[in-house]
Amino acid sequence: MIIQRGTRDKLGKYFNLNQALIVTLQTAGAAMYDFCCFGVDTYNKLSDNRYMIFYNQLSSPNGEIVGAEVPSGMKFTINLNALPQTIQRLVFTCSIDGAGTMGEIATHKISIGDMTAEFSSKDFQQEKAITSLEIYFKGDWRFSVVARGFNGGLDALLTFYGGEQADDDTPASSQKNSPPKKISLEKKIQDSAPKLISLVKPLKVELEKRNLLDVVARVALVMDISGSMNQSYKDGTVQEIVNKILPVAVQFDNNGELDFWVYGTSCQRRPPVNMSNYKQAVPENWRELRSALGGSNNEPVVMREVVAEYETSQLPAYVIFVTDGGIYKTGEIKRLLINASYLPIFWQFVGVRGEGYGILENLDNMRGRYVDNADFFALDDFMDVPNPELYSRLLNEFPSWLKACKTNGVIDGSARINRPAPPPKKSFGDKVKGLFGF
Repeated sequence: MIIQRGTRDKLGKYFNLNQALIVTLQTAGAAMYDFCCFGVDTYNKLSDNRYMIFYNQLSSPNGEIVGAEVPSGMKFTINLNALPQTIQRLVFTCSIDGAGTMGEIATHKISIGDMTAEFSSKDFQQEKAITSLEIYFKGDWRFSVVARGFNGGLDALLTFYGGEQADDDTPASSQKNSPPKKISLEKKIQDSAPKLISLVKPLKVELEKRNLLDVVARVALVMDISGSMNQSYKDGTVQEIVNKILPVAVQFDNNGELDFWVYGTSCQRRPPVNMSNYKQAVPENWRELRSALGGSNNEPVVMREVVAEYETSQLPAYVIFVTDGGIYKTGEIKRLLINASYLPIFWQFVGVRGEGYGILENLDNMRGRYVDNADFFALDDFMDVPNPELYSRLLNEFPSWLKACKTNGVIDGSARINRPAPPPKKSFGDKVKGLFGF
């Protein structure tokens, strides 16, 4: 059911309020977005900060409101009948953390169960936040689709609703009802993947140096699994690559997940890697997987899948592509990179223990691209590279690509209209004719 801005009605007409009610907010765009539910009193004030549900406080005291991250947003599960009488209104908001305005978003979607309302940049202007939805008690529980811009970000919302944001030097006694600060990369890693904590400091040094701390992006790892990679899988090098790339995804991606492909002659998309499953990212049966995918390396087959995944993304995609060389499909790779240069995809190729990198060693001289969308460096042994050097090299050209994309319409999608059509696939008969000059 589609609902519009300004819709007001009783919730009981559509839902059994003795059961949990699901509210979801999702925003697609180039910024980092924070989603929040304020549980306020009859004076529209946050008299108990424990009823502010957001990224760093995902449940009210007794679980009456529980938040959970979803792609590009947050889902709130609400038991209205369990709320204390002091909570008379739930206000759902979306705010920008960092640069950007709501007039630059692609979409903002509000869902109450199966009822949805969707908005775009034309519905907002220079505001840093949106008051999306209100659920309030007036004899019975009702809802109102607000969908109006709010001047200021999360701090301004906190001030408006009478809350306070805790500072590091605020005494603990004053902080008990104040929402904690945004979870740092250190805390995320320490809490969920403590064995990777030594990677955080060198990564953050490079992020700060390159002004990347506020960047939001999809992150992908593409791993060669051809026959010549046998030793790198066997001695744990591939697992170590996963370990060191994951914190980059945790930093850039709202979901903290690393998209993952492996490829040989054919390719396979693997389950996303996160802090809960990263130790199992390289399957125990990798030899069987390699046999199933084929032992030669065919970069174009996986590059096409990556392009299909991210070509309409509203966020930049940072793709780390690891191979041990033997690159021979020069023409196809070049055409794919030229075609993808109009899309929000940056390719960071990394050579490990290999040779014969071919076209990858000449990316800086490749002509015909809309923006320079790829970089390459080779390592003799990944295990021996110091972490500061690794992150410095990984993040070397990504910032300049981001800057070029923002000024050339790549991120917002306007550059796609200039994208050349991919060459038609030749039939087997055409290939035979071409081979013999017919």
